[in-house]
Amino acid sequence: MGIWESINNPDFNCGEFAIIRNQSGLNRYKISAKEWIAKTGAIGIKAQAGKYGGTYAHKDIAFEFGMWISPEFKIYLIKEFQRLKASEQQALQWTAKRELAKVNYRIHTDAIKKNLIIPKLSQHQISLVYASEADMLNVCIFGMTAAEWRLNNPDIKGNMRDYANIEQLVVLANLESYNSIMIDQGKSQSERMILLNNVARKQLESILSVKIDTEKILGLPNLED
Repeated sequence: MGIWESINNPDFNCGEFAIIRNQSGLNRYKISAKEWIAKTGAIGIKAQAGKYGGTYAHKDIAFEFGMWISPEFKIYLIKEFQRLKASEQQALQWTAKRELAKVNYRIHTDAIKKNLIIPKLSQHQISLVYASEADMLNVCIFGMTAAEWRLNNPDIKGNMRDYANIEQLVVLANLESYNSIMIDQGKSQSERMILLNNVARKQLESILSVKIDTEKILGLPNLED
């Protein structure tokens, strides 16, 4: 309790706590919750009188008390903490994947709009150009278009990028940036596709850093064959 107060309570009376700590090992020594609060200015525990009174503690202290009196409670608390951390990590990975999917998206679409969208096209025609470029990147990394992925996964919600791993999304972000540069340079889609596929393969191999066939694991196509 003293350590908790030292960390969380700037007004904690550390001098009075030192006196209490030195006496706490003596069999004749005892101190009530109210005395503890009065002497040290503690905020982690509260004693309340009346019909609904009692002694209340911050959850950190309550957990420590519960683990002290019950080994079973301690085991369940540890298990629950581990479960929550695993769920948190999974949520963070999902968030990271969604954010990575957005990286360089604006740069990529601006390059498409500037160089590939012919004036006076309808919104439908414009969307086809964007979709064509997005699908080109999909083929370079995943080996299939968005439509092909949906056809192969009719019962799965979302799109193929939602189920990509972190390594693939990192490379996808790089490809969007690289593709926007090549669009500005006036390179054709077929030429860009070969170059982007080569970049995707090399970057994934570098990220994974393993001596195995990356194509077989990630299903990367070789567009030069």
